[in-house]
Amino acid sequence: MKLRNLSALAATTALCAPMALAADMANEMTLVSWGGAYQQSQLKAYVEPYLEMNPDVTVVWDESSAEATAKLRAMSEAGNVTWDLVDVVASDAMRLCDEGLAMEIDPDEDLAEAPDGTSASDDFGDLLVSDCFVPQIVYSTTFGYRTDLVGDTAPSSVCDVFDLEAFPGKRALQKRPIDNMEWALFCDGVAKDEIYDVLDTDEGVARALAKLDTIKDSVVWWSAGAETPQLLADGEVVMGSTYNGRLFSAIAEQDQPIGMLWDMQSFDLDGWIVPEGLPEDRKARVMDFLKFATDTQRLADQAKYISYGPARASSAPLVGKHEELGIDMAPHMPTDPANATNVHIYDYEWWADNRDDMDAKFQAWLAQ
Repeated sequence: MKLRNLSALAATTALCAPMALAADMANEMTLVSWGGAYQQSQLKAYVEPYLEMNPDVTVVWDESSAEATAKLRAMSEAGNVTWDLVDVVASDAMRLCDEGLAMEIDPDEDLAEAPDGTSASDDFGDLLVSDCFVPQIVYSTTFGYRTDLVGDTAPSSVCDVFDLEAFPGKRALQKRPIDNMEWALFCDGVAKDEIYDVLDTDEGVARALAKLDTIKDSVVWWSAGAETPQLLADGEVVMGSTYNGRLFSAIAEQDQPIGMLWDMQSFDLDGWIVPEGLPEDRKARVMDFLKFATDTQRLADQAKYISYGPARASSAPLVGKHEELGIDMAPHMPTDPANATNVHIYDYEWWADNRDDMDAKFQAWLAQ
């Protein structure tokens, strides 16, 4: 179905490079994302404005980003890639790039420069962690908790998640090893700068899983980012991990009795990859959209709808107030100094190299 918003576009044409001839481009794109508040921010910030400029284009959404690597592998093996642009985390982008399933991007050729003429490669800087990856946002995976269910003293440390005596009740954790293994080792006494060295050993993996064993019977495992906010709202869990933007939506937009636990929030990057081997007409359309959707203004606009930091340096000064609530968005960003006193820096390369092996070990542990 076509997506339209007659009031969404304001003075965008002058900021964008001329669009390629429509005759050379497909008129339908399948965009793959995560659903929920994040996908809605993408829709409002750049999909609707792009469609307003290109009224003959239709966008189809697929909410399979959590399974993107496996599904792109299967599509490639079948010789039938049906996706045009896929939103993935940085480590998955690295894997897909290494496997030849994602197209290499030339930032200064394929992406828009900053308004002051700064090249895209300089504007994105160190966040260009893969030749195939176009970063959109800096986000974090962190914990929310029910303010009315945790007693008189709210949790202040990520290790409170492992303290069933002080904070009884169910927890929600993502059904994957990433973050859970690091939090477990940190709360078992491993220094932050030694976590990946420890995880590199069989003993370290066993140690992390043993720590997770202490709360395993009290865990509700989630796959979609919207699940934890709903579990918290329903009172089915006392605390749970999810993406900071999901918690912002539940707290600020839905007025749920939920608090944020920023301690050891896990910084990560999220962005686009273009599947390798698209027909030329589909490739032309998606590259046209990609250049528009990742320019300075569009990434700043996304922060009007969700509390994720834009990946371009030139976008940061343009972040203002929430589009509907009118509140200042900067204090709700994971990068705000008040929220970033103890941050876990996610190691993209380690997980790109070890993800399949760790997934197998984690799933075997879950099945025990």
